Parts: sequence; C-alpha cells; structure tokens
Amino acid sequence: MTEVIIAGIGQTPVGEHWDVSLRDLALKAIQAALKDAGGIKPQSLFVGNMLAPTLSNQAHLGGLISDYAGMTGIEAMTLEASGASGGAALRQGYLAVASGMTDVALVVGVEKFTDVIGSDIEEAIATETDSDFEAMQGLTTTAQAAMLMRRYMYEHNVSANGFANFALTAHANGEGNPNAMFRKAIKAETYAKAEPVSPPLNMFDVAPNADGAAALILTRRELVQSIGSSPLVKIAGSASSMDTLAMHDRKDMLFFDTAQISAGKAMKQAGVILDQIDFFEYHDVFSIYAALQLEAVGFAIKGQGWKLAADGGIGLKGKIPCATMGGMKARGFAGGASGVYQAVEAVNQLRGQAGKNQLAGARLGLIQSLGGPASTAVSHILSVA
Repeated sequence: MTEVIIAGIGQTPVGEHWDVSLRDLALKAIQAALKDAGGIKPQSLFVGNMLAPTLSNQAHLGGLISDYAGMTGIEAMTLEASGASGGAALRQGYLAVASGMTDVALVVGVEKFTDVIGSDIEEAIATETDSDFEAMQGLTTTAQAAMLMRRYMYEHNVSANGFANFALTAHANGEGNPNAMFRKAIKAETYAKAEPVSPPLNMFDVAPNADGAAALILTRRELVQSIGSSPLVKIAGSASSMDTLAMHDRKDMLFFDTAQISAGKAMKQAGVILDQIDFFEYHDVFSIYAALQLEAVGFAIKGQGWKLAADGGIGLKGKIPCATMGGMKARGFAGGASGVYQAVEAVNQLRGQAGKNQLAGARLGLIQSLGGPASTAVSHILSVA
C-alpha cells in the first residue's frame, strides 16, 4: 500500500467556545492544517463527530464543512464511532490515501458540547451505550466507569487514591500545552480532597467535556510540500476493532479486548514491537480507562496498570510516557475530535515541536481512541518517515 504522510496539522484551543459555531471551529483547524501543509488541495474530507445531530441539531457535517471551507465538489462524509469518531475518520482518510483512491485527504474532528447544558449532555453521551439494556435503565457513562473502577479496586486491592497519578500526570503535562483547557499542575493532596462525581470517581478522574476542532492533511510522500527542517511523519500502522456494546455481554469487563486487538494489528502492520514505542496517547476520558488500556496493550500486566502510573511509569521520563500534552483529562474531551487531537499532538512530538513537553529522540508513537468502554478501539502507529 502507498506510504501515507501527515503533511499538515491544525488545532483550536480546547475549551468552552460559546461564541463560535461548529462550522467555524472546524474551519479554524482546517485553515491551520492547510497552511502547515503548504496549501495542498484535498480531494476528500472525512469528519469525525460524536454528537452534533443531538447537541448542535446538525447532521451532514461532510457537506456543511466542505461547503463552508470552500471545497464544494470534493468527496465528503461524517464518521461516527462515539468517542472514537476522530480515530475512525483518521483511519478512513488513511485508507483512502493508502489505497491510491485519493491523493490528498483532509481529516477533521470537531465537537461542540456547549450548545447544550445540564443533564441533556449526559443523556446525549449515554447514546454510546446499549440503549435498551443500559441507558434506558438510567445508566450514564460516568456511572458505568465508576462501577468498573470499583470492581477493579476490589479485585486488585487498590486504595482510594490508587489512580491519582493518572490525573497528576495529565495535569502536569497539560501545563505545557497552550491548547489545553486546564494548564495547571495539581498536587496529590488536591486529588485526595476532590469532590466525588460518581464514587469512587472524583472530579479529577473524569475528563471535562469541551469544544474543539483538530485537522490533518494526509498524502503521498512525493506530493508533500516543504515543511522546513521538521522531519516528515507517516502513519505506519492503522487498525480498528469492535466489541459488544453492552458490558454484561463481555467475558471479562475488566479487560479491553478491542484495545489489545487494534493495537496489536497496528503494530504488526508497522513492523514494530511494544518496546519500540516511545509514547502512548491513550483515551483517558476516565482514569479507569487509562489503566485498562495500559494492561490491554501490554505495557502492564492485568491488574497492574494503576501501579505503573502510581510508580511514575507514565510520566514524561517514565517507562512509557502517556498523555504527553495533557491527554483528555487536562486538554479536555472534545468528543469526536479527540482522536484527531491525539494525532496532532503525536505529530508535534515526532517533529520535535512539543515545546517543554518534548520527548528526547521520540520516533514512534501509539495513539488509541475508544468509543464507550472500548466497544470500539481505533489504534494508529505514527513514526518519523
């Protein structure tokens, strides 16, 4: 298959953009990506979005955004896979270029949570669960994560503050990300005193819902415009996997099979092993998800993902640096845009443009986005070309 290069990246700050429309957020990210790529013209647009039909009363985002960006006539469509929507859009853009069917693909992830306030947001997010057997019974995604975390703590004898370092690491890294929603480090005692959201989850175990957009330009190596002295970054591996929607249908609720399968396939395609991965951008919308991803991918054995974090193993100087620009916990959870933000941040790391959060000698990064509690998992290996 054709080698796929990420020629341009763009992003908006993540936050509460009350005064900016969905289409304007997307356009800002697109313009930045096009400029970064030297003005190369896309033939295809893939939009990752989770909840615009519900929260923004707007579907058909492919048509809306291509029109607003002055790209009428191109192929354009929306991909929805809950929180993995951005990752799914990136995978489709990758496949379009890798297959030779598209020369240049534009991938955009965009979400606006602030178009709706209060409990309506939780109701909308709950549509990622099995409606008949979970959401209809009043289960929210936060309550579901809380039950997973409580079961995990029981089975593996984890203390109340055992997950603290996921939040501490994210916020420490978010301090160095100018586009993060929260750019201030927190202390262990701050975590310990935090208000409960859905016990045992406290406010630092839950990523904040936020608005944002991120974009990527994908193309073949020979079409890449000059990007100065920065190294080229390619997508070396891409894979997606699906599990049951309802948690009660799984053999083991405390093991994310899809995270293991998709990461394994992506690494096999890239021809790399786990020890070669320099950093991991996981889907830390809840602390328990981060722990379960570390175990499923293989960075920690089952029941020890929390301990890898507690021992400092996920920090910028740890065994496997994670959430290097703050992750979803500090950057903010921008729904269907999250997977594209992960890719943009990984490209910055591999180009050597991550500022104070730069990892020395980073050449391989794994990014993984989840739809719900790993009902869908999309994994990509990004590397210096």
